[in-house]
Amino acid sequence: MMLQLGYIGLSLATVLILYFIGNYSILKSVDDIQQQKKKRMILITGLLLWQIYLFLLGQSGILVDFSFPPRFVLLMILPAFIFIGTFLRRNKKAKWIQVIPPSWLVGYQAFRIIIETLFVYSVVAGLLHQNVTIEGYNFDMVFAFTAIIMLFVLYRSKTLPKRLLLAWNYAGLLVIASIIFLFLTTIYTPEIYGPDTAPFPTDFGWYPYVLVPGFLMPSAVFVHVLSIVQLNHRAKG
Repeated sequence: MMLQLGYIGLSLATVLILYFIGNYSILKSVDDIQQQKKKRMILITGLLLWQIYLFLLGQSGILVDFSFPPRFVLLMILPAFIFIGTFLRRNKKAKWIQVIPPSWLVGYQAFRIIIETLFVYSVVAGLLHQNVTIEGYNFDMVFAFTAIIMLFVLYRSKTLPKRLLLAWNYAGLLVIASIIFLFLTTIYTPEIYGPDTAPFPTDFGWYPYVLVPGFLMPSAVFVHVLSIVQLNHRAKG
């Protein structure tokens, strides 16, 4: 029960943070009060509808079936990535992106320290495979701590270190890509990790654990890409 509350609590916290960032950017980039209300409602509706979708999906039991093709990829990760690419491509020159403080986008990634900690306890509870945690081949916790270091660098820098931030964001995306690879290979080709590799626990296909591939991971990707778009625009400017 405590683990479930942990995943739900972390997801709720990230939803509130994303709303705060979104609302700030709306207020700073839109002058018309009615337009502010409209965009704020779109933001709230989008966040809530995706959470409802993940809840229904996670409660249905459809994601407990790990047969190929991977349902969690087709029903959660792929739609989220398509949205991220399409949305940010269309808004790459939008004013709302540029008004967000770069340090907020860096600091957001620190939430991954908590999720990786939850992963460790999930292994103990038999809900997750050791391979995809810091006890195996997942070093996302190490990267997450660099968010704190980057915040210190930003605080100490007189000018925005754009190249350093760009490299850091791309590194973060590579880490996430490696985690997706770990999940897929541990589920579908566990033999590459040794003949005695245990099967992946199917319980992670239930709610609230589906919040990890369905919301928490995509939100980290979204913020990384958002930061890259912001930095590239500032570099051109």
